[in-house]
Amino acid sequence: MTSSFKLTHQQSLYYAWLLTRRTAGDSVESLASTLVDSQVDLNPHQVEAALFACSNPLSRGVILADEVGLGKTIEAGLVISQRWAERRRRILIITPANLRKQWHQELQDKFNLQSVILEAKSYNAIKKEKRTSPFDLGTGPVICSYQFAKSKAKDLKAIAWDLVVLDEAHRLRNVYKTSNVIAKALKEALEHVHSKVLLTATPLQNSLLELYGLVSIIDDRVFGDVDSFRSQFTAQPREQAFAALQARLKNVCKRTLRSHVQQYVPYTARRAIVQEFTPSVEERELSGLVADYLRRPNLNALPDGQRQLISLVLWKLLASSTHAIAGALETMATRLQAELTEAENIPNIAEVLDNDYESLEETADEWGTTDHDTNELDATKRDAVASEISELLHFKNLASNIRENAKGTALLTALGRAFEELERLEAPKKAIIFTESKRTQDYLLKLLADTHYGEGIVLFNGTNSDARAQAIYKDWIKRHEGTDRITGSKTADTRAALVEHFKERGTVMIATEAGAEGINLQFCSLVINYDLPWNPQRIEQRIGRCHRYGQKFDVVVVNFVDRSNEADARVYELLAQKFQLFEGVFGASDEVLGAIGSGVDFERRIADIYQNCREPSAIKASFEQLQRDLSSEINEAMVKTRQILLENFDEEVQAKLRVRADDSQAIRGKYEHMLLELTRAELHEHAQFDEHGFVLNSLPAPDLDELELGRYELPRRSGDSHLYRINHPLAQWATNQAKNRILAPAKIIFDYEAYGTKISTLEPYRGKRGYLALRLITIEALGNLEQRLIIAAVTADGKILEEDDPEKLLRLPAKSLESIQSNTAPSSLKQDLSERQANLLDEINQRNLVYFEQEVQKLDAWADDLKLGIEEEIKEIDRQIKEVRRTATSALTLDQKLSWQKQQRELEAKRTKLRRELFDRQDEIELERNDLINELENSLKQNVQNQTLFHVEWELM
Repeated sequence: MTSSFKLTHQQSLYYAWLLTRRTAGDSVESLASTLVDSQVDLNPHQVEAALFACSNPLSRGVILADEVGLGKTIEAGLVISQRWAERRRRILIITPANLRKQWHQELQDKFNLQSVILEAKSYNAIKKEKRTSPFDLGTGPVICSYQFAKSKAKDLKAIAWDLVVLDEAHRLRNVYKTSNVIAKALKEALEHVHSKVLLTATPLQNSLLELYGLVSIIDDRVFGDVDSFRSQFTAQPREQAFAALQARLKNVCKRTLRSHVQQYVPYTARRAIVQEFTPSVEERELSGLVADYLRRPNLNALPDGQRQLISLVLWKLLASSTHAIAGALETMATRLQAELTEAENIPNIAEVLDNDYESLEETADEWGTTDHDTNELDATKRDAVASEISELLHFKNLASNIRENAKGTALLTALGRAFEELERLEAPKKAIIFTESKRTQDYLLKLLADTHYGEGIVLFNGTNSDARAQAIYKDWIKRHEGTDRITGSKTADTRAALVEHFKERGTVMIATEAGAEGINLQFCSLVINYDLPWNPQRIEQRIGRCHRYGQKFDVVVVNFVDRSNEADARVYELLAQKFQLFEGVFGASDEVLGAIGSGVDFERRIADIYQNCREPSAIKASFEQLQRDLSSEINEAMVKTRQILLENFDEEVQAKLRVRADDSQAIRGKYEHMLLELTRAELHEHAQFDEHGFVLNSLPAPDLDELELGRYELPRRSGDSHLYRINHPLAQWATNQAKNRILAPAKIIFDYEAYGTKISTLEPYRGKRGYLALRLITIEALGNLEQRLIIAAVTADGKILEEDDPEKLLRLPAKSLESIQSNTAPSSLKQDLSERQANLLDEINQRNLVYFEQEVQKLDAWADDLKLGIEEEIKEIDRQIKEVRRTATSALTLDQKLSWQKQQRELEAKRTKLRRELFDRQDEIELERNDLINELENSLKQNVQNQTLFHVEWELM
């Protein structure tokens, strides 16, 4: 429709309902409003995955198992946005602690959803203030860690969640083992949840039973018990078992490979630079003294419940810089002094260290550490504490007197080498330097300030409260005043300001671990790990800030290696060679990252080596053992099994993705156009429009006084425009205006010529008149509410416009004449409306029957599994009876024969009892199955309501 025509009130109402109706099904159109609202270039595999998760309303959830780096967070974000749009807003996201902020930022930036992160402090504060469950505030999706979710399992169980997303869900795959306490607690707490989405790149690592475990988290009725699963899928011939298992998994698990999507997601490579350095004599002396101190069996400075965790932090700070370790040593001495003088408030060492080593709280959350109460000091212990304070202060003074760090000097060399490489790659000269310590961050700022990099330095950390950051924030607020770039959250806006400043004016960003979470730096292609984490997933997360979708250049990754330190050298070797983190196109493989689970145990094992191994030979032997253990966890047979069970043929997947790409692009464009045309019709007195958006000159209603005047675009093209979308308050006002308008019968004249494009099927109706009606059908079935629009049109002489011709007619440029007197639709129009409605309901019923059949097949297989489990037990007793009979025949004495006969009778009695139980259990299973199917049948019944929104006379010019 050309911009010179304004929609009639009837067309506005039609567009408003198309944009806001509740939809269902597995077509891209069901996601239309979510696609328009999302601020991300969606790839077809992501749309396909979201549809897979949303399609069957009877399903209790899915596993999205795309390879690493394909955007499972975006896929889940689409599902979350869809549920939010459907007013199903009790949404929970459980994720590793170190990914909470990233989820929060992604939902805000890409889907305009303000989520809430819950951890102990915020939970207690909300509980105290609101006196209600912090999980049930309804203000946005709730994000928490696995450890926190487990600790609040009772709270989770009490809430009727509409959707639960479990990220890095492979950590739940051993739920069938008694040792996995977190998985068991969460499975029980979330058993009542009807819709779950599990995200993992490695649903199958070492055993087929892991698939059983993950699927049981979603739905206990996909497979029977663990014994029947073993007998069917691990004991049967491979081909037969795999075919049956594939059939069970096809509706619950979806996996896309990077090879499938390379035409949509171009990947650049990673290039590694190693910068070696040798610490000074003073640095080596300090390291030796602190290392010996940390290895002592008894330390007063470290609470018993936190010793392993805080030792890890101290080892990392020791490797970071003398400035970092000096601060930590002073903290420990201060705490011990407070204990010695029996001060009223003894500092919590973990809380104080967390101010410098920002990932400590998250690490503690994953490690499950506990505080240890301070013991009373007797005279002997007081002497030991005083001696320890003296040592710590001595170490601290040594550290403070070292002004120059060898690694800092090496950084200057590394920056020169890396920028030369960027020049060769013709990439922008920008670098992000990661450190694990805020004190080291300050040191690096001073180190670089007097160089030619000094003017372009940006600091990024968990607080961003330094003078530089605040100046950048204030400038950003001033430049974006009056735009919706400003969210109102100072934390979020400061992060956005720092990233924008780095992109537009900066050269070097020095970031703590906070910079590895939730920010996108694809405009930067140099990552420098000044401090190297021991958790490979943290490293992957850091590099992933730059090496991601949208990166145009190869990413250079710089690491520092102290060759005089055997352990440091071995850590780098392991991460570079075994994990392949620093070179290649894709970074760490699924197999390796999946094998280490959360990465925490791996980090612990490295900490143990530092803690317990002094000699190079012992360090070497320990790392070789760690590498052997890792190799045994990466089971090549299981990798092949995963390919057979979970990965479809490339050609088949790629063909489907091509269709999704075309569909989603067309639907998104169509809905954006409709929204803009509807807005033009409703706001024509308040705004000036062009093909990309409009300038709002005045507000259309007093209750919109919080909105800003100015430029709006959909999608946003210019930096200073407001982002316009379906869920924007202005768009909601426009759609409500159109939907709530009472329309009298009218005559509409459609202008075929003005449309500008030939529509062959409408040409025969030029010069004709007739009648048209729009009906809204609301269908409740399978627990879902679905709204469909039916348009019917006939000519004045009773000829019906076939198929989608009435819709095409209603989209033409038109003008509406004064209301007409006639209020009677011809019988041919009524009959066509009724037939279209009947066909629609039949189509919906057929679709729902497919979902019903899927569930019935699942329940039948589940019932068969349970029966099989009992039958297998009887077969095992039969085998034992035969064995006893054979043994009895060869018995040499009467006593032996009698003993074997007795065993045989006992086994036969047990078998008889089991057979009776089998019949009873089979009856119970059948009864349970039939009850479940009756429930399904009842949910299949349709409750249908219809409402005629308008009918008009029409004329086609």
